[in-house]
Amino acid sequence: MNQPESSASTNPAKAFYDRISHAYDLLADSNEHVAREKGLAALNVAAGERVLEIGYGTGHSLLQLAEAAGAEGHVCGVDISEGMQKVAQKRVDDGGVADRVTLSVGDVPPLGFADGEFDAVSMSFTLELFPLDTIPEVLAEIRRVLKPGGRVATVSMALTQADEKDSMLEKTYKWMHQHFPHIVDCQPIDAEGSIRDAGFEIRVSDRLEIWTMPVAVVVGIA
Repeated sequence: MNQPESSASTNPAKAFYDRISHAYDLLADSNEHVAREKGLAALNVAAGERVLEIGYGTGHSLLQLAEAAGAEGHVCGVDISEGMQKVAQKRVDDGGVADRVTLSVGDVPPLGFADGEFDAVSMSFTLELFPLDTIPEVLAEIRRVLKPGGRVATVSMALTQADEKDSMLEKTYKWMHQHFPHIVDCQPIDAEGSIRDAGFEIRVSDRLEIWTMPVAVVVGIA
């Protein structure tokens, strides 16, 4: 999970992800990849499309997005961590898709792209890393850079529903985030509600679990 938010070199999140970039796949990807791939399938990128990934991390999704967009498409990525960029760029180079992928390092929001530049935006375990009061601004920027009818797909840690109870792990996770946010930096969010409030039409809303904790896969249409 990569956090493209907050400021420059003193940002503890940036320093944290720089430190763990080469070990991130061992720490998290084995748990996240099923949900991440479900989000990519729901986004359903077509040949020739321009796609933005926010929080590209170690670059697994970049390969799949670039392959789906094809030689006539293009994938841009932004992440807060230079360490993650180095790992992701190597994966892109080794995967033979460097000619259709452009990676940058920077803070979000804002997004340094033109209005209506992209057909689709992808985020996997990223939206929940932003402070809750920043999420609307992030989604407003995503809506700005999407073409009319463009899609945003998010995979995120989800709130338990009204008829559900938090598992023991979920309770522990929330407690850790509240008391040690520098260690457990993400938090469960209502991604569907946030995306709807940002003016998107919800096209996909699905749920699954990682280690008894709920995960939401949501696709909205601009």
